[in-house]
Amino acid sequence: MKVHLAQAKEAGLKLLYPTKPRIMVGMATCGLATGAQEVFDALAAEVERQKLDVMLVPTGCLGYCQREPLVKVLEPGKPAIIYADMTAEKTRQLIAALARGQIVKEYVLAKIEEEQYLIEGEVWKYPVGEVSEEVKALPLYTQLPFWKKQLKIILRNSGFIDPGSLEEYIARGGYFSLYEALREFTPQELIDEVSASGLRGRGGAGFATGRKWQYCHDAPDTPKYVICNADEGDPGAYMDRTVLEGDPHSVLEGMIIGAYAIGARKGYVYVRDEYPLAVKSIRRAVSQAQGWGLLGEDIMGSKFDFDIEIVRGAGAFVCGEETALMVSIEGNIGEPRPRPPFPAQSGLWGKPTNINNVKTWASIAPIVSRGSAWYAEMGTERSKGTMVFSLVGKINNTGLVEVPLGITLREMIYDIGGGVPDGKAFKAVQTGGPSGGCIPASLLDLPVDYEALTQAGSIMGSGGMVVMDEDACMVDIARFFLAFTMSESCGKCIPCHEGIAQMHKILSEVVAGKGKEGDIELLEELAWAIKDGSLCGLGQTAPNPVLSTIRYFRDEYEAHIKYKRCPAVVCKELITYLIDEEKCPGCGLCVKACPVEAITFMGKKKPVVLDQEKCIKCGSCYDVCKLDAVIRK
Repeated sequence: MKVHLAQAKEAGLKLLYPTKPRIMVGMATCGLATGAQEVFDALAAEVERQKLDVMLVPTGCLGYCQREPLVKVLEPGKPAIIYADMTAEKTRQLIAALARGQIVKEYVLAKIEEEQYLIEGEVWKYPVGEVSEEVKALPLYTQLPFWKKQLKIILRNSGFIDPGSLEEYIARGGYFSLYEALREFTPQELIDEVSASGLRGRGGAGFATGRKWQYCHDAPDTPKYVICNADEGDPGAYMDRTVLEGDPHSVLEGMIIGAYAIGARKGYVYVRDEYPLAVKSIRRAVSQAQGWGLLGEDIMGSKFDFDIEIVRGAGAFVCGEETALMVSIEGNIGEPRPRPPFPAQSGLWGKPTNINNVKTWASIAPIVSRGSAWYAEMGTERSKGTMVFSLVGKINNTGLVEVPLGITLREMIYDIGGGVPDGKAFKAVQTGGPSGGCIPASLLDLPVDYEALTQAGSIMGSGGMVVMDEDACMVDIARFFLAFTMSESCGKCIPCHEGIAQMHKILSEVVAGKGKEGDIELLEELAWAIKDGSLCGLGQTAPNPVLSTIRYFRDEYEAHIKYKRCPAVVCKELITYLIDEEKCPGCGLCVKACPVEAITFMGKKKPVVLDQEKCIKCGSCYDVCKLDAVIRK
């Protein structure tokens, strides 16, 4: 079957904007984790019970994960209404209100009156007729603080289309960029366009995408391969997963364009098997593209042949490194190879190979359709375009955020993220995953781009951003991330495998109150030796959490080592529990909670007595006391 884009677009628009109500439920992993399947099932049952003529469809993630499950209702002649924090019970009320032509205002998050059709550079305005004053008063979703400063290019379709509908993807401009690329560009012209856009790899290293393509294009050997690196393994990061779940065809379209530019005939999507929904989504998209003639032989009558195979990774973090990933595709244990030669010259099975991240591939179609100059207008001088971040940790608005590069950390954390919960002070943010650095509050106005983050001792990475409040112990945080990279080291090179283990051992002693003079200097010496001697990016960046926390929070290290004290009162061995005799009413709650009988009841209205010799510092007494009579220091 050959795809006819105009006809498919017309069919897709009828699905997106039907003549009857369309109810969309965010069914990405974040939504499912908070009950979206139950919400979807309850909606389906209620629609069936009331015999309503309604379209009920799953969509990807809109990004506001803090308010999932999200339900979007679009009725003909009305704005779309986004409902947040939905439950099965709430959906029954929603359907009852829909049957009456009303809304359930107390559950409404915002309304949508228009959509950005990014590929075409147009705005699709809903044909809104007469609406109630109640609807008129609802806030626009683009004016909510969470979305107001966002600019969606990579996430342009996520949450707006059914990811299982190829027609809906085409309706919003999908595969028109591919058609234009095959008809109006030579391979070299495409590479030049991507180069001029300033797009850099969104997987971590930030290497210029156009230059990477050029190297592979110029390599004389054949065959050539393109790979999508979807082996996302950073704790708290789920950007790539969300793109694959919510808009898989954007990745495929970018890969096909890239393959044409490079001269490849075969591609691979390497996705971790711990992402079952993403695996299902990308497999379905590949099958659809093959069935419609968008993959395979003679794509769109261009005489260009290209196909894609899905490879499931087994969860090894090191396989996110491109050479280890290729070794894994070849069927071997994922271990990095020495470079040079680089993959562009000798990659998969020794042939020229181009590897880009999910977000990089999803950025290609808009650049082709809108032009390099349009893309280069966004961002900073050396960091162009947008980046998707997962904003997690001690933050009010957790979720996926796509913003122009150059936005400040302050805007990310306070304007979009809504600040730190419970009125606590912001302490640090770790960017770039477990190999990233921790940036302190004094650098909140730092612009988020590749160079600025590197100078601050961190990295962009693939877009993870973990916020920490005043209660975080930065020494323990460094130990936590080092434990992760230690467990994920493949063991091929000694500097990484043995060096990280030694650093972790020193940090474990420091947080246990056994640190000694010279440990800080030894940690720094080991860190630089590991960075200089490691074979791949895992080892080369693993010391960043330690180096950055020593750089900005050296006083905490010194407190642990010199004074055997944890300023954040986190490290168990350095905590002492005391009883405030003036506040203790002798209620006995702490006595009952203590698992080792270290607290003695002295009678009503008499303060209890805590035996320091017996105390195991579990914190049970502190947790149950509501009168602040148990002091932790």
